[in-house]
Amino acid sequence: MRLGYFLTLIFCFSFLISSCTTLTPRPTNTENLCVLFHEKHDWYVASSDVFKKWGIPIYIQMAIMNQESSFIANAQPTGRLLFGLIPWFSSSSAYGYPQAKDETWEMYQKKSGNTHGERDNFADACDFIGWYSAISHQKLGIAKSDTKNLYLAYHEGHNGFLNHSYLQKPWLINVADNVSKRAKLFEKQIKSCPL
Repeated sequence: MRLGYFLTLIFCFSFLISSCTTLTPRPTNTENLCVLFHEKHDWYVASSDVFKKWGIPIYIQMAIMNQESSFIANAQPTGRLLFGLIPWFSSSSAYGYPQAKDETWEMYQKKSGNTHGERDNFADACDFIGWYSAISHQKLGIAKSDTKNLYLAYHEGHNGFLNHSYLQKPWLINVADNVSKRAKLFEKQIKSCPL
């Protein structure tokens, strides 16, 4: 009897929390950057500002974000299930559009000056991706147009990239290739799009 009561309480609490959120809904079309930006013009403005600030092309920002969160504001890694039914805590603190971990996000807030930035805010997430990729360029010598290696450094961290940790992860190299292909597709789409 107590277990049923406990499960009901958790369900009700989860429902209340989810109903209180005011996060931006996911775009209806995430496959075409032109359509996406027509639907969410403020996203185009935000990613353009990041390009001007950090020099990371819009199509690369969007390809990384697409891979990390599929443009879902409150995305989180899948956690375990409590009693095999209820989503429970994940072992990773990755969260939001950029799937940035707590410690990396705190470093970004401190070093970028965006002290009130939030991972579920699109403009802040773009700025984070631009900031992190600009550091990858400066620290690791990765070209700002090299989507594959920018993504590998983003995923593995700068030290992981320097240590070539991705070489032990063939699946990750495939993912990075796919991010690069998506960036090329996004680049073609945005070039043909009157914004």
